[in-house]
Amino acid sequence: MPEQESAADHALTKSMESTQSTESTESTEFREFTAPSTPTASTEMRDAARESVFRAPYAALTWGTVLSVGLVAFESMGVATVLPEIAGRLGGLGAYGWGLSALMLANLIGTIAASRAADRRGPARPLALGLAVFAVGCALAGSAPNWPLFLGGRFLQGLGVGAVMALAYTAIALAYPQRLRARMFALVSGGWTVPSLIGPTIAALISDHVSWRGVFVLLLPLVALAAALALPPLRRLSGPDRAPAASDDGPWWSSPVARSVLLAAGTGVLLAGLELRRPVLLTVLVLVGGAAAVGALRSVTPAGTLSGRRGVPTGVVLRFLLCGAYFGSEAFLPLGLVELRGLSATEAGLGLSAGAITWVLGAVWQGRADSRWSGRSRAVPIAAGFAVLLVGIVVMALGVLVDATPELTAVVGWAIGGAGMGVAFNAATTDTMEQAPTDRQGEASGAMQLAQTLSVAVLSGLGGAAVALSDANGSSVSVALTATFALTAVLAAAGSLMARRIRGRSRPSLPTAP
Repeated sequence: MPEQESAADHALTKSMESTQSTESTESTEFREFTAPSTPTASTEMRDAARESVFRAPYAALTWGTVLSVGLVAFESMGVATVLPEIAGRLGGLGAYGWGLSALMLANLIGTIAASRAADRRGPARPLALGLAVFAVGCALAGSAPNWPLFLGGRFLQGLGVGAVMALAYTAIALAYPQRLRARMFALVSGGWTVPSLIGPTIAALISDHVSWRGVFVLLLPLVALAAALALPPLRRLSGPDRAPAASDDGPWWSSPVARSVLLAAGTGVLLAGLELRRPVLLTVLVLVGGAAAVGALRSVTPAGTLSGRRGVPTGVVLRFLLCGAYFGSEAFLPLGLVELRGLSATEAGLGLSAGAITWVLGAVWQGRADSRWSGRSRAVPIAAGFAVLLVGIVVMALGVLVDATPELTAVVGWAIGGAGMGVAFNAATTDTMEQAPTDRQGEASGAMQLAQTLSVAVLSGLGGAAVALSDANGSSVSVALTATFALTAVLAAAGSLMARRIRGRSRPSLPTAP
């Protein structure tokens, strides 16, 4: 017996020594070899491989979400196409800009109201209300006999647009497993950009051959279809358990919705000021509106957003920088091609189409690659996307501003920029929503949508003011566009440098703003 025990001990010792000698070099292979060896792990891997956002139990929610986003995209781009005709027929040419601003400012309010409601009761009820308000806005705008009522319809549409866009990201974060979220965010990007391509043409055809009112009527049955697809699966999601925040128990004027109204009002005053040509009045309105907007912004975004704190707050700032750089450049690309390079409006639209197409391609690529990057930081693709967007802005600006370059250079440049936008937008959204706690998904989603709307409004206003100032002083529009593209390039460069802060050093959290 002693001899047998000694032999057994000797064999065990040799086995342990052998295992230890190979552990450091073969640990990865050992795990990869043994992980699928159990039936349960093998079954899970096969199930994950077959899992798709277009298969049960996600198919209805996928189609409903993409259709909802597509509707608001079509509304935004399609109505913008026929808005000059609407303003002319309803006597609104003198207040034409408010046909766009009414929707944008209401968007801010709808975003905050819906996202906070989703955190308290789940996303189904606020999405149903958002789609209903959007439908009422379409009906009112489509039947409006005068410009003020039309603006009322646009305001209601904006409330619905803000709710739908914020809740799309919230629903994805709550209803889909982590491995499918990047793909869904890519689909949402496609759900926005594809209607943006075809929306203007469809709206123009309806307006020319039927009536501009048909553009709004067309959306009503599609809203009902989107609700029928998306709401049933969302109702099966229980609202997250969330302790009431201090802002929930305070007076009504300190609530997030009240603060969002202040934000919209401050932004409206700022934008109105930028349209003025009297320097003193312009300065006063911009300062007052800007101060009100910044004060409200601090209370409706995650704590640390204005200081760029690591984690979710950085994700919100990155959305502002990204959309400011992209949409701030895109808004003035057609103007540059038409006024400086002599292209037709149709030819100038090729640049916008090129950017939209490559945005979708970039988002799809990032969504598929995201599963292979599991466990790695998304700071690299975010920074790379910003860098590519920066290159696109520079190349596009050369094609617009430098006569020695072919006009096609601007189109190529914006195709490059769109690809960078797709990669960075998808990666940053996925990472930010992944870090937000379950009971604060709505707040994180709403804050990013808020940052996007605000950046587009501010950059468009600044660029428009630069163009107006150049015109008033008899300068070429190229001076204003040079300043605008320089500003958007700076935003892209800042985003590339800030991308490394997307992940916090500690456990992800979304603190409540004081």
